[in-house]
Amino acid sequence: MGGPDKKVIAEVERLRREIEEHNYRYFVLDAPTIPDAEYDRLMQRLRELEAAHPELITPDSPTQRVGATPAGEFRPVRHSRPMLSLDNAFSEEDVTAFGKRVADRLRANGVNVKEIPFVGEPKIDGAAVSLRYEEGKLVLGATRGDGTVGEDVTHNIRTIRGVPLRLRTRKPPAVLEVRGEVFMPKKAFEELNRRAAERGEKVFANPRNAAAGSLRQLDPSVTARRQLDVFFYGVGETEGWRLPGTQSGILEALQELGLKTSPDWELLDGIQGCLTYYDTIAKKRPDLPYDIDGVVYKVNDLEWQRVLGFVARAPRWAIAHKFPAQEELTIVRRVEFQVGRTGALTPVARLEPVFVGGVTVSNATLHNFDELRRKDVREGDYVIVRRAGDVIPEIVSVVLEKRPPDARIVELPTRCPVCGSEVQRLEGEAVARCVGGLSCAAQRKESLRHFASRRAMDIEGLGTELIDQLVESGLVKTPADLYALEVEQLQGLERMGEKSAKKLKDALEKSKQTTLAKFLYALGIREVGEATANTLAEHFGSLEALMDADETQLQEVPDVGPVVASRVRAFFQEPHNRQVIADLIARGVNWPVPVRPKASSHPFSGKTFVLTGTLSTMTRDEAKERLMSVGAKVTSSVTRNTDYVIVGENPGSKAAKASQLGVPCLSEEEWLHWMQNGR
Repeated sequence: MGGPDKKVIAEVERLRREIEEHNYRYFVLDAPTIPDAEYDRLMQRLRELEAAHPELITPDSPTQRVGATPAGEFRPVRHSRPMLSLDNAFSEEDVTAFGKRVADRLRANGVNVKEIPFVGEPKIDGAAVSLRYEEGKLVLGATRGDGTVGEDVTHNIRTIRGVPLRLRTRKPPAVLEVRGEVFMPKKAFEELNRRAAERGEKVFANPRNAAAGSLRQLDPSVTARRQLDVFFYGVGETEGWRLPGTQSGILEALQELGLKTSPDWELLDGIQGCLTYYDTIAKKRPDLPYDIDGVVYKVNDLEWQRVLGFVARAPRWAIAHKFPAQEELTIVRRVEFQVGRTGALTPVARLEPVFVGGVTVSNATLHNFDELRRKDVREGDYVIVRRAGDVIPEIVSVVLEKRPPDARIVELPTRCPVCGSEVQRLEGEAVARCVGGLSCAAQRKESLRHFASRRAMDIEGLGTELIDQLVESGLVKTPADLYALEVEQLQGLERMGEKSAKKLKDALEKSKQTTLAKFLYALGIREVGEATANTLAEHFGSLEALMDADETQLQEVPDVGPVVASRVRAFFQEPHNRQVIADLIARGVNWPVPVRPKASSHPFSGKTFVLTGTLSTMTRDEAKERLMSVGAKVTSSVTRNTDYVIVGENPGSKAAKASQLGVPCLSEEEWLHWMQNGR
């Protein structure tokens, strides 16, 4: 057989150009011009064409960011030009002295200087990297290492969406080596640590360590999940590229090539301009989405940079003006446990107030009980506190040499400090949780939001702000209290007139008619999503039978393992939860006895479906209900255990994954025909 025809080749090239343009607008300019669904459609079409014609796949295709095979080791890379470090300034006096040294040296070399222009950039607290492009294509990514020799991390660099695999130019230079800083945004860092804490794994001390650790992952798929980003600030070796005459010109040229630069760099007039810039960035610092530890000043004129030269391993023409220290020594007065929205108990150290990184810190997180034990933090200890990510102060370590004889070991409470319910910690889990659920004040608002949500009890008009008012006014403590509300009480709330109050009351009455599956989902039992709630309802047939089931009986339910069984059992054993359920039923919440379809009653009974794309004849929720009515199970992700994927318009990546795994895909028309005619 011959290769792909010209139309296919042209379409592949067009799709790559379009996707690269949208990547540039989204990740570099932060100004997307199409919705995510349209972007997904373009990527899906490109994947389909490349799957059908693998000979067209190239290393710089947008589909090839994450390599399939983990690296066995990191090979050393010698930088073509050294990656230098910077001298530091910690005060205005240090910066003024730097400016004087620059001016004096320039004058000594015959340069007539009045006011020296500088470029100011935020100093990203990340991991320095060097990227090499040849003929416009990314061929190498390396860490800084010791400045002379780094490590080859190309397979991980390629996963960073802000890194172009091909430069945005029709006439690429033969060689362009660019220097930059890879970092982890604050939100990604907090989410990474949250997940690690829940699994009982070691958390990262700060975003810089997280970024550096992510770059040294042997498996690039791990790096890809960590949402790294990058800013470029300079160049190394170049060949066939006209170097601009200024530092600001380099930054502008890099941006035009598709290489992301800091949006906060500025051209500054003299040392006073530098100091003003420092104050400006310091004020913006708490609101920046990434961590910085200072600003960098560079002489703008590249010829002046050459004249100034270097000293040891640092340039004379640049300096880092650092922010105040992020770590200080203080004393742990006591350790308390806070209860989060899911019932998780988090140990929080109450500290002797200390000034750290520009603010007074009196509390610090310890993430989970395992972390507290690992660091061996005791009440009365002297500890080093750091403002991790400039957001969450945390204890870095204990100063054992200063530990007092009466330092007290912290024990995990057996009862919830908020509601007094049992605290449960399952074997193998790092997080201990209050099982009070619906009756725990700390979990109350989140429980009510979930209870009222569309896929649960579907109480129209009961939004977040109204729930906050109801809880804070003391009108609602449990979901059952919602059904005892009167119009007169609702009218007394902010922005709630008589008409709105009656409308909400009607919505509450309407929601009383539900199904057992929706009611179980609304209760917010951990690990019990819609599909599991439906399976439990079908298996047991009544709420009473489910509430009385032991863990062995629960594990007889399809797809319910030991973890889910233990959580369902713990929920129903808690007296508070049973009382709330009894109150809900007493106030009129009801459902028909679920109809259990026979295994042979429909071809889809017992089959697992996934929905993707937009359906033309119904919503996804309606399609899900129709499938479950014939005994099918609907899940959110495609696996080898999926039987069918129903594909609507503008499908996402699920259709591609189904194709990779060999899972049959049905159009909406095919599915409806099979539903009605039994295939």
